[in-house]
Amino acid sequence: MTRRTTGDAPTPAPTALPADLPPVPFDPELAAALEALGEQPPLTPQAIPAVRAAAAAGALGDEALGCGGEVVWEERAVAGPAGAPEVTVLICRPAAAPADSRLPLVYFMHGGGMVAGSRRHLMSDVLVWTRTLRTVTVSVEYRLAPEHPHPAPLEDCYAGLVWSARHAAELGADPARIITVGTSAGGGLAAGLALLARDRGGPAPAAQMLLSPMLDDRNDTCSSRQMAGRGMWDRASNTTAWNAHLDGAAGAPGIPAHAAPARAADLTGLPPAYLDVGSAETFRDETVAYAGRLWQSGIPCELHVWPGGFHGFDEFPPQARLSRRAKETRRAWLTGLLTAGQDDR
Repeated sequence: MTRRTTGDAPTPAPTALPADLPPVPFDPELAAALEALGEQPPLTPQAIPAVRAAAAAGALGDEALGCGGEVVWEERAVAGPAGAPEVTVLICRPAAAPADSRLPLVYFMHGGGMVAGSRRHLMSDVLVWTRTLRTVTVSVEYRLAPEHPHPAPLEDCYAGLVWSARHAAELGADPARIITVGTSAGGGLAAGLALLARDRGGPAPAAQMLLSPMLDDRNDTCSSRQMAGRGMWDRASNTTAWNAHLDGAAGAPGIPAHAAPARAADLTGLPPAYLDVGSAETFRDETVAYAGRLWQSGIPCELHVWPGGFHGFDEFPPQARLSRRAKETRRAWLTGLLTAGQDDR
């Protein structure tokens, strides 16, 4: 099979910008919640253990995964990349679904800046979809940087996707209706996974959902400079995370597109996409640019830029008006995607 070119995209001529760019104001309700939380120091290499501990403390426990008996779940160790350890996946299904169902499969990649998080991290929304949209969810545990830089995390995600597609019937899922979903670092991995699956001729997702995705290691967009030192994830944190993921080479020439999807020269042949991002966050401009390039490549794409949203606003605070709007809009897109396909059997 002929592999596509996934090298650096042509770099546009730089646009002159003021040295001190005024930040986009936060949504008032979100700003109040951020102020109540207190100062959030940027991620540094020394802070990674504490960030991991915080993510572990926030991971969903067994009882929460069961959703009061509405969801059945299990964890399995499945075949990992060649020569690498097995990959653990968390599998969640609607409790009432017959064993021979052919439900859509949501393949989920958690956030955490490539350095933290687990298969149980940031799972609340996908569990809502499992219960109410009748989906099977597979959440993959990928290895973390800096101990395991690229390509280890992406190869783990790919191995889990291959296993999920091959075992879809066993899971009560339809291999033709796999939707890859990732948030933040997981969004970057989901974008890289779509490229990798295309280039290898692997399982082709029916769609991809990239939520505030981490796409560009160069970290030099207008929004990354404009929002420096503000919100939950700024340019300094992003630099730490990308250097962990790329073994200190963030921003260097020749970074592969599978690692940093914003560098891909060719986005043709990718699945339809949903992207969203806050207007007041580091990832705004790279997300908008990626959506534009998907359209230019003929890929159906829906983009939402949430006014005044900081990175992760939908998780904190989840009941804010803007958070609820974002969650409702994602659900509506998924509902339309799933109801446009074949009926569940």
